[in-house]
Amino acid sequence: MFVPKLVTTLKTYNRKTFFSDLSAGVIVGIVALPLAIAFGIASGVAPQQGLITAIIAGFLISALGGSRVQIGGPTGAYIVIVYNIIQNYGMGGLAIAAFIAGLILIVMGLMKFGTLIKFIPLPIITGFTSGIAIIIFITQLKDLLGLKIDSLPSDFLEKLPVYFANLSTLNSDVVLISVITLVIIIFFPKVTKKIPSPFIALIAGTAIVHLFGFNVDTISSRFSDIPSTFPAPRLPEITYAKVYGVIGPAFTIAILSAIESLLSATVADGMTGGRHRSNMELVANGVANTIVPIFGGIPATGAIARTVTNIKNGGKTPVAGIVHSIVLLLIMIFFGKYAGMIPMCVLAAILVVVAYNMSEWREFIAQLKMPYSDVIVLLTTFFLTVVFDLTIAIEVGMVLSALLFMKRMADVTNVGVISKEFDEKLETDDSGVNSISNKKIPDGVVIYEINGPFFFGAASKFKEAIRVVNKKTKVMILRLRNVPAIDSTGIATLEDFYYDCMKHSTVLVLSGIHAQPMFASERAGLLDKIGEDNIRGNIDDALNRARVILGLPVEEVVAEKESSVEKNK
Repeated sequence: MFVPKLVTTLKTYNRKTFFSDLSAGVIVGIVALPLAIAFGIASGVAPQQGLITAIIAGFLISALGGSRVQIGGPTGAYIVIVYNIIQNYGMGGLAIAAFIAGLILIVMGLMKFGTLIKFIPLPIITGFTSGIAIIIFITQLKDLLGLKIDSLPSDFLEKLPVYFANLSTLNSDVVLISVITLVIIIFFPKVTKKIPSPFIALIAGTAIVHLFGFNVDTISSRFSDIPSTFPAPRLPEITYAKVYGVIGPAFTIAILSAIESLLSATVADGMTGGRHRSNMELVANGVANTIVPIFGGIPATGAIARTVTNIKNGGKTPVAGIVHSIVLLLIMIFFGKYAGMIPMCVLAAILVVVAYNMSEWREFIAQLKMPYSDVIVLLTTFFLTVVFDLTIAIEVGMVLSALLFMKRMADVTNVGVISKEFDEKLETDDSGVNSISNKKIPDGVVIYEINGPFFFGAASKFKEAIRVVNKKTKVMILRLRNVPAIDSTGIATLEDFYYDCMKHSTVLVLSGIHAQPMFASERAGLLDKIGEDNIRGNIDDALNRARVILGLPVEEVVAEKESSVEKNK
């Protein structure tokens, strides 16, 4: 579980696999170059910081991760949260938040939370992913159109009036280069898919600008040249006030990293037929996010687009991801000064395409046709992500999903009363000891049946159905054959019901109790109060127990079967 895939794959590694990984790693490195720079700039940091993140995180996630083909680095999902952290807490706050997020991810992996991430509802993931896509698109309009805006507001709703007010400053040269870049990215794959279209667009756009002297901003004119050396490692100044301020965003970074990384690994499994180690993947992401901020980088995770590119180009093992990291390092060392020539509008066009792919608009529209509760979660998460904050969106989305889930579970749990004759519509087992044929309920006996999980969401429904025990009722049989699970509120409700029966001199008999409810009730001491004689494995035993209590002759069971209680014991 905690062995990196690199260790496993190297046991059978050969020359043929190496050349396949080498080829894929070089191509993925080329694809990652413009994305790493663009994600860094869009996040509010210098372009080299995005590149440094891709180099360090790409190496660590591949070397330590639980997937054969996962490619790590900065992604579009982080742009919103990183930008907001920098605006509110500065680069020091971002470093602390990323470091804390890394520690959280390591703990999540060591505690084997990898499988739990899969339980995050799809509407939440789609909602914040689509919301992030909208924000990325809006933030890139300035460079995409060449608008002269000195300071762009951080809030989404405040950006729109600023854009409209400055439309007159639109730069036709910038618009032309942006359109050319978009056309190349969209249509070049129809010519060949062997060379990544974003890379061709990057080269072509840069060449056109400098050959024909277009009036556009470049990385160098905006940020200065990209350095060809790594910055010295530096630990951030950690104080209680700073940690307290970024603890919420840190959890958001950790959740985003876990979700995106494991989703990417799952997609990769579907394409390769492999199986990733989810907990090792979380640990690897955690280590990467604790190391990257020491070198001034931004948060990182597994990147779906780059992972898919790796697979399609023949990547077989984590060596391909390591090669991709080395390729980026060599580009930074030997060609970093040329990267400064890249036009800002070209990077903006690349991010617009990334935003479109992130939007998952087809999935978004499809989910609008789902149950209303899921649509509410989807739209709420989407709205909060766009208008307010990603941290708030995830928190509210998770709480709302949990509440709606509890309501659904309460809705599917029902309590019914059976009197005199068994209702065949309520009876599903018509063989053996639970056969409905010729069964009659003696006078003074009432049977209630609970169907569904008996937890705090269904407790009120049980109380409404039971109400007050009738004084003429001598024996109350509570049938629990369709109750797979019970929680403390359910046990407390049964205990209150037991005491209510005692007040009316009514004997409570439980029938068909399953393993989890039985062990939970036994631990709480409820079964001792009810008495072992009143815990019966099936309805025939329960009815015969009622006859004994009433002093009536016991009926013979036609087909004998070992009770579920005895089985569980």
